[in-house]
Amino acid sequence: CSRWSRGLGDVYKRQLIGLIPKEEIDIALFNDHEIGTLHETFEFFCIENYQNVMDIVKVFAANDTTLVPVVGKEMEYLGYFDLSDILSVLNSAPFFNQEGESILIEKDVSKYSFSEICQIVESNKGKVLCSFIADVNESTIKISLKFKAPEINEIIQTFRRYDYVVLSDHKEDFYLEDLKSRSEYLQKYLNI
Repeated sequence: CSRWSRGLGDVYKRQLIGLIPKEEIDIALFNDHEIGTLHETFEFFCIENYQNVMDIVKVFAANDTTLVPVVGKEMEYLGYFDLSDILSVLNSAPFFNQEGESILIEKDVSKYSFSEICQIVESNKGKVLCSFIADVNESTIKISLKFKAPEINEIIQTFRRYDYVVLSDHKEDFYLEDLKSRSEYLQKYLNI
């Protein structure tokens, strides 16, 4: 459960002045204190009404919350987003609701190219539906990719030929099956 779940935002003359964590409200109610005495526990985070979904998700994650207040240009309180609102928006995105194959790949960050990734998928009769960077550090980048294609194995093998590491498992990946078969053959040869 989030520490801000069903927390309380305080508004003065339509201006958002802060948020009170749920735990602080519970303690105040248990000790018979008024909520108004909790001004020292106020924390402040919000989004402005023009921000996009990814900005909103970032605020949810950074503050471990299920509620985020929305303010206008003059910091006037306009309302709030509930985490379920954002999950509903994300669920309607092609990455989650369209049929297709998902793959997680990794490559040296200095050699990564989104155009190369698209070229690999499209040269194998596929169509990229969407992608996002799942993780990045100084040396590597992990990309989550969703695509439609008649033959996933060809795309997986092409990624490997272009020095991408395929991190996700796929039943259509014949490469691993081939390695297992060769390993068994080698083991059989060594036992002779």
